[in-house]
Amino acid sequence: MKTGEVLVIDLFAGPGGLGEGISSVTDESGNYPFKIGVSVEKEPSAHRTLTTRSFFRKLKELDGGLDDYFRYVRGELTRDEIFSLYPKQAESASYETLEEPRALGEDNELIHARIRELLAVHQGPKVVIGGPPCQAYSLAGRSRNAGIKGYKAENDHRNFLYKEYLKVLSIAQPDVFVMENVRGILSAKIDGKVMFPQILKDLRNPRLVTGDDGVSKYKIFSLVVEAKDPKDPKYSDSSDFLIRSEYYGVPQARHRVILLGVRQDITRIPDTISPMAKTVTVEQVLSDLPPLRSGFSKQKDIQKDWEKQIRTNSKKLKRILEKTFDRATVGSLSLEPRLELERKSSQITEVQHNIPKHLEKWYLDNHPNCVLNHETRGHMTSDLLRYAFSAAFTKISGGISPKARDFPAELAPDHDNWATGSHADRFRTQAGNKCATTVTSHISKDGHYFIHYDPQQCRSLTIREAARLQTFPDNYLFEGNRTQQYVQVGNAVPPYLAHQIGKVVLGILDVDQV
Repeated sequence: MKTGEVLVIDLFAGPGGLGEGISSVTDESGNYPFKIGVSVEKEPSAHRTLTTRSFFRKLKELDGGLDDYFRYVRGELTRDEIFSLYPKQAESASYETLEEPRALGEDNELIHARIRELLAVHQGPKVVIGGPPCQAYSLAGRSRNAGIKGYKAENDHRNFLYKEYLKVLSIAQPDVFVMENVRGILSAKIDGKVMFPQILKDLRNPRLVTGDDGVSKYKIFSLVVEAKDPKDPKYSDSSDFLIRSEYYGVPQARHRVILLGVRQDITRIPDTISPMAKTVTVEQVLSDLPPLRSGFSKQKDIQKDWEKQIRTNSKKLKRILEKTFDRATVGSLSLEPRLELERKSSQITEVQHNIPKHLEKWYLDNHPNCVLNHETRGHMTSDLLRYAFSAAFTKISGGISPKARDFPAELAPDHDNWATGSHADRFRTQAGNKCATTVTSHISKDGHYFIHYDPQQCRSLTIREAARLQTFPDNYLFEGNRTQQYVQVGNAVPPYLAHQIGKVVLGILDVDQV
């Protein structure tokens, strides 16, 4: 690596949201100091996405390289064809992602050897980033685990994957590390004892767990709350480490614990990231994308049949809505189907976008002049009316998505627990005038919790729309089938948030300008 470059070791990388944000940071000279040396990911489709994105970064450094990348994402070149056009860059991208999917805890010998290989040739600053998988910490995951007979948290290896992170810290001894996880990590317990204080203790002194000699200690900082004593940062509440993404320019209420570790010998005090004055709304970042129709999941999918169904539904819907809202308000709402809509579109619209300034360049720079991963799923006919009701109710009410109690009996799904209140949010519209709720991997299973705000489209969000809410640039291609792509987006760190964290990290490091 060159002088002035920072080696980044990306663990539990997913589709690369954290790495994308940090690697996009520029220094005062306009250079990109953060260079990802290795990305570790075990899920095959996410690994393929990571490799494609690494390849993109390498092509961006070549005159005309992105032109061929855009031909690939438009389907004009196969993956083999574009890799054969740039064999050096393709080999480098594959090397960066360890040639194939790898898992910490299973492929440690190979992963640790690669990290040591990188350390042997890099004498500058080093950063470790990543978040151990969260299924064992998340509230939803813990609820599922509680239903498993004989489940014991102390026997679940996922609760201890952070120790694999500690081992890499012991090997790399980075100047800085960034560790991300779900909010549930703050309250997760083992043998009745809250784990988070022990995790902090271990991260401050990895040697306590790894047993390796000569391992550096770390100060752990919050990125949003200033430490009272920066030399020995302690915080009054563990929630001080919680970042509410919607406060920091991300159009989504994604709340995540992010820890900033600074090696004890480094005296620079990290900044905190600054909140923005206004929340970014769903409609601001989605309204310029091509409108699409949903499909039928249980019958032959024909456009005219869909239009006929939505037209029929619109008449029922007006009658239903008038029981809750006044007739004039309901009458002013457009509920007829949008005509001639496709289920998939890669065409750029002529609609003037309303993207806030801080995200405009972020989304649209190096644009492929097409829309990627923008295709709808099919829904049951009965759900189409529920989706239209939810979207219309949300629009009329000023952004309040209806609860189960707001649905009329004729729209109640055939679920035993519908009336119990335990699934009050079974259907949720992402209100156009608010930020989105958390985009989760559950979006891969059904779209009930991610209904588009436009009742005329009557559908759930596409992968590209979910990616916009997560702040992935428009040129970011998600590989794999549609279900895998949804999972990748739902599990990712918002790149724009990671970009802001990267700026804080750069301010700590002693990086020579080149």
